[in-house]
Amino acid sequence: MTISERTHFVKEEASRLGFVQCGIAKAMRLDDDARRLEQWLNQGRHGKMHYMENYFDQRVDPRILVPGAKSVVTLSYNYFPPEEVRLPGFKISKYAYGQDYHNVIRNKLHEFIASLRQQLGAIEGRGFVDSAPVLERAWAQKSGLGWVGKNGNLISTSHGSFFFLATLIIDVELEVDIPYVKDYCGTCTRCIDACPTSAILPNKEIDGSKCISYYTIELKDAIIQHDEKWNDWIFGCDTCQDVCPWNRFSKPHQTPEFEPNKWPEFSASDWTEITEDVFKSVFKGTPLQRCKWTGIQRNIHFLHS
Repeated sequence: MTISERTHFVKEEASRLGFVQCGIAKAMRLDDDARRLEQWLNQGRHGKMHYMENYFDQRVDPRILVPGAKSVVTLSYNYFPPEEVRLPGFKISKYAYGQDYHNVIRNKLHEFIASLRQQLGAIEGRGFVDSAPVLERAWAQKSGLGWVGKNGNLISTSHGSFFFLATLIIDVELEVDIPYVKDYCGTCTRCIDACPTSAILPNKEIDGSKCISYYTIELKDAIIQHDEKWNDWIFGCDTCQDVCPWNRFSKPHQTPEFEPNKWPEFSASDWTEITEDVFKSVFKGTPLQRCKWTGIQRNIHFLHS
């Protein structure tokens, strides 16, 4: 197969597997992103997410993750729900409505690589979905999928920002896409103005240590009381995406695994009093498991403190 034919096959296969976008970039070291990441870490913007300090070289050079890598394929997968899930007195991020996306998309990446090997022969490659030191948004912009908005999310003019990013690093040469250089945020500051904890800083910098998603998911310690409003979020936060004008183009996903789970109709007191056994049973296989019962209870009690 020619390079053009291989590239066409990759993009067709991405579409068949349900990815809404597929962009390709040459595997190389991301020098500019390396400098930005180093500065962000040195300023302590990652809070207690110490794992962000690990594997620095792998984060900025995909050829270390996959020796001989020639192409980085970035994929986006829509998770915008057909309807908003309303809990009694609490809110969770839209990406957590259904099954854990890691498992759903990882299976698709395994199938993707298997299909590539069947068609192209013995190739080396690895697929990642938020599970390895990969700068997904940098590669997404470099491969033409969209631009990084002021809220730190990748934004597409046709799909908004409610999508997961996955990365496929392979030792196959493909035609590269034109990097996304335009920024359509313009003078809009809706995400900055709406952020409850002022976590969105100038120059598209995010103070992760202030973000509600950090507090409710990443932070494992006790939450220190502060004066900011959490707006009832107990797992993640969608505020900056909900107010983004580009998300008027978001379309409901077509993935059964991401459909809202049929959770029991808990009252506010039920959420407060839920036992660990019930929690494990009800939320098995969902993103909420990441927080564990202790984390969800901590978040709920913090809101009521």
